[in-house]
Amino acid sequence: MPGRTRTKSSHRKYGKAASTKVAATMRERKRGTLRSGRNGKKVKSRKQAIAIGLSEARRAGAKVPAKRISTRKKKR
Repeated sequence: MPGRTRTKSSHRKYGKAASTKVAATMRERKRGTLRSGRNGKKVKSRKQAIAIGLSEARRAGAKVPAKRISTRKKKR
């Protein structure tokens, strides 16, 4: 169907609020003020900082896909 046009925003996987939240957590990590969950250790990993930002965005109700479930948990 070549005549169809769609808006880009409807196909975005992550919303704008999610990327804003991730950017804020990345800045916190750079400053050295970002702390992880229960133990409160300082976050050094870039990937972990992104994961924390996305989970905060999820809790805030932003458009973020659900967490991936590992194959180990699926089998049980």
